[in-house]
Amino acid sequence: MNYVLTIDQGTSSTRSLVLDENASIVGVSQKEHRQIYPKAAWVEHDPLEIKTNVLATMNEAVKNAKLSWNDISCIGITNQRETVVAWDKSSGMPQGNAIVWQCRRTAEMVNQLVDDGHKELFHKKTGLVLDAYFSGTKIKWMLENNPNLKDNLDNIAFGTIDSWIISFLSGEHRTDASNASRTLLFNLNTMQWDDELAEIIGVSLSSLPEVHPNGSEPFGIFNKEGNEIPITGVLGDQQAALFGHAAFKRGEVKSTYGTGNFILMNTGHEPQF
Repeated sequence: MNYVLTIDQGTSSTRSLVLDENASIVGVSQKEHRQIYPKAAWVEHDPLEIKTNVLATMNEAVKNAKLSWNDISCIGITNQRETVVAWDKSSGMPQGNAIVWQCRRTAEMVNQLVDDGHKELFHKKTGLVLDAYFSGTKIKWMLENNPNLKDNLDNIAFGTIDSWIISFLSGEHRTDASNASRTLLFNLNTMQWDDELAEIIGVSLSSLPEVHPNGSEPFGIFNKEGNEIPITGVLGDQQAALFGHAAFKRGEVKSTYGTGNFILMNTGHEPQF
């Protein structure tokens, strides 16, 4: 029998599960991580703590399933979506804490973008409203407040949590469209990073991950105990919940209760603005 290992990296914890060919859970492990509050309405996570917990729960889930890594045929990742990490491409070391989707530190920055007349442009290209919730202004804040990033821009990678996990598991700098679409930098019409929006935010496209399709070549290869295990599926957590509950038809809706309450609808093959 073939087994799938899936990593669910959420806002408050990391969980790894091993599933058999019938999608039955045969092994599971979960670890919570710290919520860091430097100021009122600021929320951060330690990327190295998340890395440690991902690797630990992966190992424990396989062990709890009474399997070896030779039994694992592929890896899937689902993750909290808008949380952003910056890391050094050479060393793989994070350049400070991750800024979490809940964090409101960039609210004034968002107000300035609105005052500068960018609201409609962002909505027309990304489908999103300008808000501190999304990743783009978190990246802008990092660039404006971390001298190490400014001085070493050519060697800095930015990414949402899926990209961070893919990076330390495989060395690749990649993401998928569901996560990219939550950054304020991804154009839904072209399905690519947008030069104009990146210029407004102040980020170089070379710092952003390759947007890689699901169902194509693997996102990367995880080498473990002599086994090369492909990372074959990546989805932001709410899109993963919608897909996992088989909402394949236009108009079908999924409501997820977790750290927040999220309602997603399948709107079909064309962007609905």
